[in-house]
Amino acid sequence: MIDITDEMRELINSALANGNPCILGTASPTGEPSVGFRGSMMVFDSQHLAYWERAKRAGLAHISANPKVIVMFRDPKARKSWKFHGHATVHHDGPIREQVMARVVPQELVPDPERLGFAILIRVDRILSPRGEVLQQREDTAAAP
Repeated sequence: MIDITDEMRELINSALANGNPCILGTASPTGEPSVGFRGSMMVFDSQHLAYWERAKRAGLAHISANPKVIVMFRDPKARKSWKFHGHATVHHDGPIREQVMARVVPQELVPDPERLGFAILIRVDRILSPRGEVLQQREDTAAAP
């Protein structure tokens, strides 16, 4: 079962302000990796992360073709770090897009004044410690690597 903790929520939602933006890892259908910082990453609810996609580069193309992603969070001052494995879904319009946009940290919307970006919702399947220990796992992914 996945239940993102209050501690995770607090640290992730304030990650950009604390100088610790999350890192998103994606892969193309052929396995070509891509990583990038996501300052707008947030805990959407107890089972999902979300962010505002405004750059529309390799990460978005990868997600559209291969929804498996990893989000890495690290705050060295708090001595906390987690890896979130999950499946991403692009929301070009609709209520999820509007909810994510309404919660994005303001400085991440400044470069998108016309609000042409998309919401990306990540269903978290596994949460790992920095050493790879499974902290939480969705039951239907227990056999996944």
